[in-house]
Amino acid sequence: MTAATAWNAGRFDAQVGPKRILFGRMYEDAEIERAVFRPGGRVFCIASAGCTALSLCHRHEVVACDINPAQLAYAERRIAGAPIEVGAAEKVMAFGRRLMPLAGWSADAVRAFLALTDPVEQVTFWRDHLDTRRFRSGFDALMSVTGLRVVYGPEFLAFLPRRFGGVLRARMKRCWAYYPNSTNPHARALLLGEAVERTAPPREASSIRLVLADAASYLESAPPGSFDAFTLSNILDGAAASYGERLFAAARRAGAPDAVVVIRSFGEPSGPMASNQAEHDRSMLWGVVDVRRVAEL
Repeated sequence: MTAATAWNAGRFDAQVGPKRILFGRMYEDAEIERAVFRPGGRVFCIASAGCTALSLCHRHEVVACDINPAQLAYAERRIAGAPIEVGAAEKVMAFGRRLMPLAGWSADAVRAFLALTDPVEQVTFWRDHLDTRRFRSGFDALMSVTGLRVVYGPEFLAFLPRRFGGVLRARMKRCWAYYPNSTNPHARALLLGEAVERTAPPREASSIRLVLADAASYLESAPPGSFDAFTLSNILDGAAASYGERLFAAARRAGAPDAVVVIRSFGEPSGPMASNQAEHDRSMLWGVVDVRRVAEL
């Protein structure tokens, strides 16, 4: 069955061409998963850049799946100990960081901000030194649908909220108000591009099973009740509603009765959502980090 998902193209743009490494690292705080997944359980995850699989393999049996062969091959290299490479997402973010001086940001100011440990002080520093009018204007233009169309095909834009730049700035400020910058590796990765290399002992890393498939198809073929947890990244951003229905049905079938699922989205929740833990994800980019029992999907 053909996967009704834009991820099948292996590219962010709408062009036809070779599949690419989309993510050199993952912009997800795996501490969310580590807090809610039962130690020792069998976990299904999206392979992406391998970061989540490496974070979980210490305490879980991990099956990491990806529809993009270029991305899966990169994840395999990462899991084997290779360094982080630059993917399409990192190229976009690096372009944005090159514009920081135009917003009045100096390297010294950014590093001073990232060294802070007090969330109250962080919010004040952000307001007084970084959240400038030039930054807001430039960032909002860059994150507008018009700006993002230069890089992303329509399927990767349809789910974004209006005025996405302002929404994303609010998510960043929310993170500054909750978590010390000095101990948040995701803050350094976002503002400086300095990603932490995730590794695991060779024995544990080598136990990660890599699968080339779309997630729904793989889970449809898995034995019933064979997984204790699922972390599905933002797989439904860019997917048709029919694919989401297939994926959820397959996860319910493949999940143990008390299995937990984590699924993220750049979109905003459509209404009140008690299961949304986006404010606890220190990567700060997500509008939805839905954590619930798989039976509730």
